[in-house]
Amino acid sequence: MVKGLIGKKLGMIQVFDGDRRLIPVTVIEAGPCGIVQVKKMSTDGYEAVQVGFGEVPERKRTKPQLGHLKKAGNKVWRHLREFDSAGEAQVGSLLDVNLFSEGESINVQGISKGKGFQGVIKRHNYAGGPASHGSMFHRAPGSIGSSSFPSRVLKNKKLPGHMGNKQITVRGLKIFGIKSEENLLLITGSVPGPVGGVVIVRKVG
Repeated sequence: MVKGLIGKKLGMIQVFDGDRRLIPVTVIEAGPCGIVQVKKMSTDGYEAVQVGFGEVPERKRTKPQLGHLKKAGNKVWRHLREFDSAGEAQVGSLLDVNLFSEGESINVQGISKGKGFQGVIKRHNYAGGPASHGSMFHRAPGSIGSSSFPSRVLKNKKLPGHMGNKQITVRGLKIFGIKSEENLLLITGSVPGPVGGVVIVRKVG
């Protein structure tokens, strides 16, 4: 059994649970995903299953990519990822949301929204200085603690810089519901990335 799927974030909605509480959930289109390659210890040095997601026309893939996919007798996929597997996996078979069950704990991985170059207030939640006139210290980082020694900025200082666009994994989310006919997972809470972003849904353990 493959321990995960590739999916696409469709957005967030609100649903009622059995106790009539309003629960925010993220809707993810997970699958169908095709098994492209089974990697084995004897040939590859490790064990994993390569999975594809998002069918595209052949003209959008390179010849080496097409050769790799057609060798497996598979569809032409846009995204390829590797997952751990327990037991036998058959190349060419399709995986869907029935891999998971309602109430199951999962980990979701995605690329967070890029926010460009940001200052310390937005990037690191600095408080900033007084907003009144004459202060001349409003949104700046302030002193960074270096004078004649060590005469340089120490590494890992919380300073302005590029924010977002990083790989983020949110752990311990739960599957609220599954819509098999539409290949949809309803996951409690929010997951990283924009609407339409690719996410990886993995089983815990």
